[in-house]
Amino acid sequence: MADSREVMNIRQASQYLGVSPDTLYKYVGEQSIPAFKLGNRWRFKKSRLDQWMEEKSSQMESGAKRKPKAASKAAGSQ
Repeated sequence: MADSREVMNIRQASQYLGVSPDTLYKYVGEQSIPAFKLGNRWRFKKSRLDQWMEEKSSQMESGAKRKPKAASKAAGSQ
């Protein structure tokens, strides 16, 4: 039932994403994950986390396609 909530706390979001709360705090500190403060507690909207994961997934897929070019380019410059 916790996964069906739109707004999650650190514990719920870390379980949803499959990372530790400490890792999630690190992402928040780096401002690399969508989060907001409600009072003095960090909150995460499930829809924004889904969008963030989709963007990260797309970046990884496009990065994997470009990686051989980057590797060969780096090897040629040495």
